[in-house]
Amino acid sequence: MEIKHLLNASITALCIFIFIQQVQQISATAATTKGKAPAVLIFGDSNVDAGNNNAIITMIRCDHSPYGQNFPHHLATGRFSNGRNPGDMIASLLGIKDYVPAYLGTNLTEYDLLTGVSFASGGAGYDPLTSELVQVLTMDDQIKMFKEYKQKIKAIVGEKTAEEIISKSLYVVVSGATDLANTYFTTPFRRNYDLSSYVQLLVQFASKFYQDLYDLGARRISVTSMPPIGSLPSQRTNAGGIERNTVPLYNQAAVMYNSELLKETQRLNKTLHGVSIVFQDSYTPILDMAQRPSAYGFEVTDRGCCGTGIFEITLLCNSYTSEPCKDPSKFLFWDTFHLTEKGYTILINELVARYGLNVG
Repeated sequence: MEIKHLLNASITALCIFIFIQQVQQISATAATTKGKAPAVLIFGDSNVDAGNNNAIITMIRCDHSPYGQNFPHHLATGRFSNGRNPGDMIASLLGIKDYVPAYLGTNLTEYDLLTGVSFASGGAGYDPLTSELVQVLTMDDQIKMFKEYKQKIKAIVGEKTAEEIISKSLYVVVSGATDLANTYFTTPFRRNYDLSSYVQLLVQFASKFYQDLYDLGARRISVTSMPPIGSLPSQRTNAGGIERNTVPLYNQAAVMYNSELLKETQRLNKTLHGVSIVFQDSYTPILDMAQRPSAYGFEVTDRGCCGTGIFEITLLCNSYTSEPCKDPSKFLFWDTFHLTEKGYTILINELVARYGLNVG
């Protein structure tokens, strides 16, 4: 019995020692390592949701197969793709970790928190109405969770180190596509705005969100542009006619929004002391992949891999009624709204090659 007690005590001591070593390593990185972010903190929509929607009551969820079929152990984690998402890829490129967990996920460790989490929610948008229509987390909800997160890491490493982690971390924001594609063009609830006015409203919402992050200590913020929403399979089905053509108006709207958002990020860089907001153009590389698929090894870009690829997304993309294609690497889109892991990989590599990682 005495030997058993000694063994248990030794195991406990070893676990404590390992945890202290991890905390010390993260603390040292936050305090002394120049040019490397200690954590990646992610906000936005389904492109970077790592499973937060699993924890809320909503129809916008993908915690079921075939989602995640190319993720380790074929787990449907709540990521809206067949494998890793952009948040995971960015964290991996930074050398932090290979997978960024959802903040509302189960079994989060202190190490998970200290190296970054995703607050993103599938279906969310800068416009709070976008999230409310499908009962997902608003961007304000994500800010509230971030405030809670800050208190948690302060309790782990102390206020000084926590502040260093917050100020030196990379903040990734991916949002906006659902606002235009769904709220504005698909529902009637914002039709009291003409397109130009709604774009201005979205930019105002986005700007406020970046300023909220800044006020809470963020200094390195990467903002991803709106993709060519008129080229998404879902919008081709909804508004592309019988032949499901690309929808020029929708793509023009995305270009208009991106132009205005770029101007606003440039303004904020001049007015917010010490901030670095990097606007990343995802529109151009995604459109190029859609228009020149063979250059990237794709064969299909007008529909998703899941089921018919014409309307399947979230609950409609399931292993009972919508078997996936045999080779997702031949498809740009996994479902009717999200890229395959290969598509995301090409996109992130191109963005990093052009803009860097905003951690210098």
